[in-house]
Amino acid sequence: MTQDHTTGPDATPETPAPWRPSRTVAVVLAGGTGTRLGLGIPKQLLKIAGKPIIEHTLAVFEAAPEIDEIIVLMADGHVPDAQQIVDKAGFRKVSKVIAGGDTRNATTRIALDAVGEGDVNILFHDAVRPLLSGRIVRECVNALWTYSAVDVAIPSADTIIQVDDNDCITDIPVRSTLRRGQTPQAFRSGTIREAYRVAAGDPDFAATDDCGVVLRYLPGTPIKVIDGSDENIKVTHPVDVHLADKLFQLAAAQAPRLTDRGYTEELTGRTIVVFGGSYGIGHELTELARRHGAQVFPFSRSTTGTHVERAEDVEAALKTAFEATGRIDHVVVTAGILEKGELAEMDQETMDRVLHVNFVGPVTIARQSLPYLQQTKGQLLLYTSSSYTRGRARYALYSATKAALVNLTQALSDEWAEFGVRVNCINPERTATPMRTKAFGEEPEHTLLAAETVAQSSLDVLISELTGQVIDVRRAPGELPAAGVPTQASRASAPAPAPAG
Repeated sequence: MTQDHTTGPDATPETPAPWRPSRTVAVVLAGGTGTRLGLGIPKQLLKIAGKPIIEHTLAVFEAAPEIDEIIVLMADGHVPDAQQIVDKAGFRKVSKVIAGGDTRNATTRIALDAVGEGDVNILFHDAVRPLLSGRIVRECVNALWTYSAVDVAIPSADTIIQVDDNDCITDIPVRSTLRRGQTPQAFRSGTIREAYRVAAGDPDFAATDDCGVVLRYLPGTPIKVIDGSDENIKVTHPVDVHLADKLFQLAAAQAPRLTDRGYTEELTGRTIVVFGGSYGIGHELTELARRHGAQVFPFSRSTTGTHVERAEDVEAALKTAFEATGRIDHVVVTAGILEKGELAEMDQETMDRVLHVNFVGPVTIARQSLPYLQQTKGQLLLYTSSSYTRGRARYALYSATKAALVNLTQALSDEWAEFGVRVNCINPERTATPMRTKAFGEEPEHTLLAAETVAQSSLDVLISELTGQVIDVRRAPGELPAAGVPTQASRASAPAPAPAG
């Protein structure tokens, strides 16, 4: 039997009682071991976009108003790791972090015991689906007012074939009737409990998901399917890690910008130090942040005699800003140089200059900025180039140093997470800056990104909670040329064929 037709003061033999759950519980299933990823830790502890995968997942349910309680079922032996993540993130809805079972079905049984008796909405979700949307959570919970079991799925874009033991096709089902299952799967507690009670009497019981248990052991129970999303991927294989990381970047890029008033509310009272702030992106960022109330201290070789590769110059710059305002919230490093030429023909002085300004400088700044940023839980913002993805002839050292900054960003975001300090990297396409003009001469305006657009995107990142991200900044279709007024940048287009400015 199912629990659709319960008894109660409003029930009659012909009319089911209305469903009145006492609460809605999200059960996060985190029992995976990461075998297919080749990891030494459970995959849910792997960091993506600067945070453990499970932390991203829990944050979705923590923020969902439909969820009252969260229970985490963790891989045996790693419960303390998950508890530490919960405590550090301050998740108030998480009531229990306990060990899961040897199988998915065993873990569900443990979860049902942890939920306890009574009429409850239960959502089971894979911890390694960190890109779950609030919309899916909401629709699952809403569907439980009408249905006792709910699944999440998306249409299959591929033709699905059925094969025999010899890997020969035996059937090709009609694709329009097929869906690819995701999670969460949502149930009225009585329904899923009854399904598992009946299943316990089957010596051959096995199921890959909980809707499958209801389908098999409570035949006739409608299971409502709501639309999932392509972004709601499960991190299972190595390629999924890269896909999830990029999806987080794209999600951040698509986030709506604040109004001018919102920027001012966020930035007033903050101190920003910009290395390379005399021209180009650094100058535009300085002016933009100042207009919104931030106290900005730009430093450069040309205006303040600050050489980023000199530790004493960096120390003096940071000390100046701190003594003037008593705090440093953000440190931005736009300083860089581009020297073209064949590596074999480049003189030692030029090579040293490129390596020291483009890489040693940011490393030096990072090291000396940390004590200040720890005090404010601030952010270090670096800049790479589209050439970091593939080294290009005649830009060998430039490309190499820009790739190094990406690795530096990702490494420091992990190292500094315990201090609450965020580290991100902006990756603009070819940008109209004096450095680029010096290297390439005059170029058609419509082919270049405006420095103001990069500055705007940089400001968005500075006031965000992102960390460990490489944020692409691209011209939107129809955007005015670099000399005009920039519009919202789209970060989804392919890298430009030459280094960014």
